[in-house]
Amino acid sequence: MKHTSLYIILAAALVLTGCKSAKETYQRLYSDYEEAPAPTFTNSLFRDTARISDGYLPLTDTVSFGNLPWRDVFNDPYVMPLIERALEANTNILLADETIYQAEQGLKVSRLAFLPSVAFSPQGTISSFDFNKATQAYSIPVGVSWQIDAFGNLRNARKQAEMSVLQTRVAKQAVRTNIISSVANLYYTLLMLDAQLATTRQTIEIWQKNVEVMGYMMHAGMANGAAVSQYKANLLNLQAGVPQLEASIAQAENALCYILHEAPHPIARAKTFYTSGMPSLFSIGIPLQLLQNRPDVRIAELQMAYAFYGRNKAEAAFYPSITLNGTLGWTNSGGMGITNPGKVLTTLIGQLTQPIFAKGQLNANLRISESEQRRAQLNFEDALLQAGQEVSNYLKDYQTAIDQHAWYEQQVKQLETARDQTAALFAHGNSTTYLEKLTAEQSLLSAQLALINAKHARVQAMINLYCALGGGREDLH
Repeated sequence: MKHTSLYIILAAALVLTGCKSAKETYQRLYSDYEEAPAPTFTNSLFRDTARISDGYLPLTDTVSFGNLPWRDVFNDPYVMPLIERALEANTNILLADETIYQAEQGLKVSRLAFLPSVAFSPQGTISSFDFNKATQAYSIPVGVSWQIDAFGNLRNARKQAEMSVLQTRVAKQAVRTNIISSVANLYYTLLMLDAQLATTRQTIEIWQKNVEVMGYMMHAGMANGAAVSQYKANLLNLQAGVPQLEASIAQAENALCYILHEAPHPIARAKTFYTSGMPSLFSIGIPLQLLQNRPDVRIAELQMAYAFYGRNKAEAAFYPSITLNGTLGWTNSGGMGITNPGKVLTTLIGQLTQPIFAKGQLNANLRISESEQRRAQLNFEDALLQAGQEVSNYLKDYQTAIDQHAWYEQQVKQLETARDQTAALFAHGNSTTYLEKLTAEQSLLSAQLALINAKHARVQAMINLYCALGGGREDLH
């Protein structure tokens, strides 16, 4: 007879839900999310623009460039400590840690919901009728309330909290990837600006000598004043570009300091613009690897799991909730009078609540949760398509930068030869003019600056590709 009441409550719950479908209901509400099948378009998620001769492996290779540790990609001795400092002190990283902490506390609350709640609520009263002797009554109970998760309501809420924690951790991965790529981009931008500034200053020295020579030639009647003025104007144009380059360098340093969570200051870096430490041969991996590599794709899939458990929780609201309430304590109030010493007080109450009429709210909540599932599926597909678009664009950018870099290298070599030959001809004969010599030097300057830009574009495209493939991830715990 001790557990008769509890058995009656459970039996009533089965009757209300329908004995025939009780097993099916239980299996459905306690089911786990299964990874959704990949859409058919993932087999051609991004264009195969790679060419093995340009530094790519075939797309069928399972080793992805995005899986490389960031230290293997950005192993410049100056940029590595910058990235490490940013990953430790950047505000967005610290905010991501706080978001993870809050989500973990929410998960802890969801897990503790399975345990009974215990409350200690002692109370005492002193009462007197018509100023007669006061009567003292006391009660020292410990109350226990325990909700039995018969239809998975608490369990699905806990699963949703787990998905929320995972989303915050993956979101931190996205922050890490963006920080790594931003620091690398700014660092190599500084090297590019340094190279442009050095080239410009070297050219200015040459042009200053040329202007002096043109002045001598004008006094000798070998050049006119208009030509000298034109060369001086070209020199002033070059000199005017130096403060702009210096300002761009300062702004890039300030932007990098902001990411490092530091006050603006000069950034130590290599003296020359080189990229020999970067991988020259890599593969992008098969399209489905983006499911694990891209943080935004991973978050979209976790949102599908969150919506799945939300739908189960909305369906569980249709079924009875069972609560057990008990009290154990000590009291001298026996209901009919005061007894001293006090007596032990025990109560056990079982309660079943079955929704019957909720103004359509339960049906509406279920329909909303089903709509959230469909929305999550669409967002997942959209994230995949966006990932494919970004990878395709950056692959094309990288291939284009490789081609342009090769062409500009050849152009610089040809123009260096043309400059040397023109200078030799001018020095040893009259077959060429000083104007042709200056023109050759100006053309070489333009080609050298274009080569520096192409080199930077190649580095930037590779950094963006690494970011687009979800590079820089750490193991999730």
